Amino acid sequence: MGYNTKQREKLLEYLIENKEQHMNVQKINSCFVNEGINVGTATIYRQLDKLVEQGIVRKYIIDEKTGACYQYIDSENDCHRHFHLKCTRCGKLIHLTCDHLSGLGDHIYEHHGFRVDPSKTVFYGLCADCEGAVQE
Repeated sequence: MGYNTKQREKLLEYLIENKEQHMNVQKINSCFVNEGINVGTATIYRQLDKLVEQGIVRKYIIDEKTGACYQYIDSENDCHRHFHLKCTRCGKLIHLTCDHLSGLGDHIYEHHGFRVDPSKTVFYGLCADCEGAVQE
């Protein structure tokens, strides 16, 4: 087994373990450094690009200020059909299947001529756990 294959396996394992979150390269690299795993930043980017190309990982570009985020594509969660909620405090990503929001997408298309891509639509706020911590 080649060196890059081991690095790819470690990266994929990490993404699967954290599939509910959008992970950026800095966070991945920091975790690897803390665990004593020797993988360079350039290698992480290269492997992530390959995983995105293969359809195993989804790449999100949220804004111009923040680096790209990556998420393992879980076969149980078809991200093309639902919206996402992202906690601005803990970073938790929630896959949201909701008929009300599907209706919102329909409304936007019918009344404004714009088709929303749910796989790239993220609502930001506080998850229930963080909201509870703020109120305590």
